[in-house]
Amino acid sequence: MKKIWIFGLVITFLAASCGNNSYNGELVGVQGRKKWYEPDPYGMIFIPQGSFNMGPSDQDVAWSMNSISKTVTVDAFWMDETEITNNEYRQFVHYVRDSIIRYKLGDAQIEGFFKVDENGDPFDPPRIDWETKIDTRDNPEITDILEEMYYPEEERYFGKKQIDTRKLMYSYFWIDLKQAAKESSKYNFETKQYDGEVYNLKGEKSPIKDRSAFIMHDEVNCYPDTLVWIRDFTFSYNEPQANMYFWHPSFDDYPVVGVTWKQANAFSIWRTQFLNTFLAQQGEAFVQEYRLPSEAEWEHAARGGLDFSMYPWGGLYTRNDQGCFLANFKPLRGRYVDDGSLFSNKVASYEPNEFGLYDMSGNVAEWTGSSYDESSYIFTHDFNPNYQYNALPDDPAIMKRKVIRGGSWKDVAYFLQTSTRSYEYQDSAKSYIGFRNVRSYMGLQ
Repeated sequence: MKKIWIFGLVITFLAASCGNNSYNGELVGVQGRKKWYEPDPYGMIFIPQGSFNMGPSDQDVAWSMNSISKTVTVDAFWMDETEITNNEYRQFVHYVRDSIIRYKLGDAQIEGFFKVDENGDPFDPPRIDWETKIDTRDNPEITDILEEMYYPEEERYFGKKQIDTRKLMYSYFWIDLKQAAKESSKYNFETKQYDGEVYNLKGEKSPIKDRSAFIMHDEVNCYPDTLVWIRDFTFSYNEPQANMYFWHPSFDDYPVVGVTWKQANAFSIWRTQFLNTFLAQQGEAFVQEYRLPSEAEWEHAARGGLDFSMYPWGGLYTRNDQGCFLANFKPLRGRYVDDGSLFSNKVASYEPNEFGLYDMSGNVAEWTGSSYDESSYIFTHDFNPNYQYNALPDDPAIMKRKVIRGGSWKDVAYFLQTSTRSYEYQDSAKSYIGFRNVRSYMGLQ
């Protein structure tokens, strides 16, 4: 009987092997792969690939001499229709807050806050279970742990319990592809090891043991700096914005400000993981990556397909034919309210450009993923140009500059031009700088 069973197994295997040879020996590629078509991501606009003249379309009135006119080509991508709003960024803050609380509860061995395998053992590293409700009734241990997330009593204002924002640290990972792509970092197939060295985020150099050496781990506080409204303006009363702008519901649809370049970058990584965790639960393995736009991508999107446009709306002036201002900036030597707003305004308060993007000029300036160098247009490639440098802690401040674009509510019209470039330091937060994300387009265009 056993011989018959083995014989049947062999016949089954041979039949399966014959099935694999049904291509008559021709090269047809791996069959059975799932067809994939990219759906339109929520809240994003498709920006087609294209070539354009990057740089000034008019005279350099500020004599900044930090850019030249250069023909470049960029690939297609998706871009957020508007700047990231307070309410959208708050989703990130709440996620960090809730994940820290749940991790603390799970770490305290309270049942239900860490997922377990089929044997009832927690995974290593732990995986948070988001389904379990936090119930403080008749459970003083949970109450004590939650109490750790609030400001201590001596720091409370009128005894009010508030989340200690200093504890909202987002821990994240990313792959340093720039270091991995170096010739010296290549895997040696003869010695079966890596020969090069790699820098970590502290600027320490060490031999490359395996590919984990390129996986960087960082931690950043995710809460916006609300005091920028006071810090940015000397002898100016902006306490209401400092107290209300980020958390009050009336500002939900206003662009988030007070975030550093590192915070904006961390948000992009969180947004990527948030989506891909959902896709994995649906059986989708495709990785969608959100990021800050390169300087070239930002300018291509801002121009809206109009090659020589000074502003995103295509004209030479900041008013329309009815005399109304077309963006939120600082008009008429400081008559801020003449454009409809004293400081930043709700996103999409003005008409979009030809691509359908709102506020590419004015409202708040925007972080890009590019590092700033006055001569970068000269040495960057004309194919998807981008200059990136991961600044180390001991690097001079000049190496920590990141490009900002678009101008803001406090800037004169020159900074609203599609070609005007400026910078801020990656660890600085300002009341007039926000950001939006892009996502590379996959598939046929």
